[in-house]
Amino acid sequence: MKIIGISGSIVGSKTRTAMTYTLELARKKYPDAEIELLDLADYELVFSDGRNYSDYEGDTKTVTEAIMAADAIIIGTPTFQASIPATLKNIFDLLPVDAFRDKVVSILVTAGTPKHYLMAEQQLKPILAYMKAHIVPLYVFIEEKDFHRKEIVNDDVLFRLERLVEDTVRYVDAFAGIRAAKDAEYDF
Repeated sequence: MKIIGISGSIVGSKTRTAMTYTLELARKKYPDAEIELLDLADYELVFSDGRNYSDYEGDTKTVTEAIMAADAIIIGTPTFQASIPATLKNIFDLLPVDAFRDKVVSILVTAGTPKHYLMAEQQLKPILAYMKAHIVPLYVFIEEKDFHRKEIVNDDVLFRLERLVEDTVRYVDAFAGIRAAKDAEYDF
């Protein structure tokens, strides 16, 4: 199983902190899984110009091909202006419309205040559904007050991140079983 974590911004530290913690949990709980963090701050990505994702070069090609090869994607995003950052939106624009078909996608959101807790429901989930993702229904929302000195200090958040990892892997296994049963219906 290949799990990709995306830290969806080029600024700030909270989303990266949450993604690092989440993927460390995944590595401990599922040591046989191939797990990689794509922190968008570490890459020089071009803006989407409508080409096929495989026609790009450099970091853009590296990032899009890693996402396309994943079984599961954990998207971490901060909330900017009550929406997702342009950097993350550009990733979606670089990928084909059915990029997440047969992939499980889970979400964690960081925000300065609780006012933005519906951003994932109103902004991110519709994009993921349009791109054919199997979306883990419950996401983790982490507020400014849950961090102290670049550490998550809220035990409830830590518990919910652990549950997010478990749910993500369970969904991958469940959908693999569904696909196998569907494929078994055909004789060829």
